Amino acid sequence: MSLLIVGGTGTLGRQIVLQALTKGYPVRCLVRNFRKANFLKEWGAELIYGDLSIPETIPPCFQGITAIIDASTSRPSDLDVVKTVDWYGKLALIEAAKAAKVKRFIFCSTQNLDQFSNIPLMKMKQGIEFKLKESQIPYTIFRLTGFYQGLIEQYAIPILENLPIWVTTENTCVSYIDTQDIAKFCLKAFQLPETQNKIFFLGGPKGWVSSEIINLCEQLGGQTAKINQIPLFMLKFITKFLGFFEWGQNISDRLSFVEILNVDSDFSKSTFDLYKTFKVKSNEITQLDDYFLEYFIRLLKRLRDINFEDIQKQKNIII
Repeated sequence: MSLLIVGGTGTLGRQIVLQALTKGYPVRCLVRNFRKANFLKEWGAELIYGDLSIPETIPPCFQGITAIIDASTSRPSDLDVVKTVDWYGKLALIEAAKAAKVKRFIFCSTQNLDQFSNIPLMKMKQGIEFKLKESQIPYTIFRLTGFYQGLIEQYAIPILENLPIWVTTENTCVSYIDTQDIAKFCLKAFQLPETQNKIFFLGGPKGWVSSEIINLCEQLGGQTAKINQIPLFMLKFITKFLGFFEWGQNISDRLSFVEILNVDSDFSKSTFDLYKTFKVKSNEITQLDDYFLEYFIRLLKRLRDINFEDIQKQKNIII
């Protein structure tokens, strides 16, 4: 099975590319910037030019392809960009996949988007899900929560650099997940016929509130966080006023997505059912506290290495 991966340079996409190559899949990545995507080529992926904002560049990317994983999403500065990429671009992607008669289309969507149809980006993702079902292409849709990787910049780094952390006045529970684990589920879907034409809500093994993540980072970093709170009603007003937002690009956007990704009450049961369907054991999924622990260990090692290098330079100067 040959794979076309869209969004391969992103936080999630690169993990999908790496694991697909490790498993022996021939991988082709649709990219706009070859220089930016050169690391994917070094890993062993084939790069082909394609731009979701230029529909005519998409069909050639499917030559010889039997399956596609779309892990892309725009980070727009205006609504026109969102519509060009996340609507017209994705429609062109579906049409090209249909013409190429791909055997599976895996689409990475967003959790709870049906509850936020007032936000254009969410409405478009919901619309693309519908168009994919309507296309009669065999599909698997993963509705994702937030990534562990994004939490480093949101919580760990501000604490270490003594910068403020913005949170809402309500503790919203989010089942963040490691992108490496999302990649596992995406690739496993190809091996499991029962995952075809299904939508799965994919999150981590536990829901976390902001205060728990902050406490964890404080313990591991040995520093106290500076916390600024924004009332939830004000956040909702800002979101409604803006009409759209970017994933993690500023404070209001990040907090808005936290509200969207709120975990429902039957999350534990749905997670158990998900793992059972995909034949994944819970101990195979990375826990958030383990992820942060590894990050802080690597960081401390790096700091020790830097200090050692500085000491050696000083010795050389004295000599």
